[in-house]
Amino acid sequence: MPLHVQIVTQDGPLFDEPAADMVLLPGSEGEMGILPHHAALLSTLNFGELRVRKGGAEESFIVYGGVVEVRPDRVIVLADTAESSYEVDEAKAQEARERAEQLMREGLPADRMAPVIQELRRAQIQENVLRRVRSRPGTMRIRTIEDENEKS
Repeated sequence: MPLHVQIVTQDGPLFDEPAADMVLLPGSEGEMGILPHHAALLSTLNFGELRVRKGGAEESFIVYGGVVEVRPDRVIVLADTAESSYEVDEAKAQEARERAEQLMREGLPADRMAPVIQELRRAQIQENVLRRVRSRPGTMRIRTIEDENEKS
């Protein structure tokens, strides 16, 4: 029995795969691996990489918090924000990190620090995930909802 994996953000569905083999996700207590027949589970998500495996293919996403519901045959991710790691612009991520680091070096009032720290954290995660994705050469992608829409 395969896993039906759905990733949904506030903007709508991001990914839907009815026959995945495994899901690796950034739980709030550490990385979790979900296989078919997994015990029911509800958990919060941390910032990090979420991977969906199907055969020799893999789809990679960056999630920025949320919750996951696991059932024996289904994984539903309700992400605060998420994006395909294949869509991240490395130059923009590096620029955002450098801008946030510069603002922190210059010093900011306490009421303006939280968004800058959030921007820095997001850019660092994007860069780290991009490095990991590149270190997996030859991995085929499964597909995303955007891929399906382009075919229509």
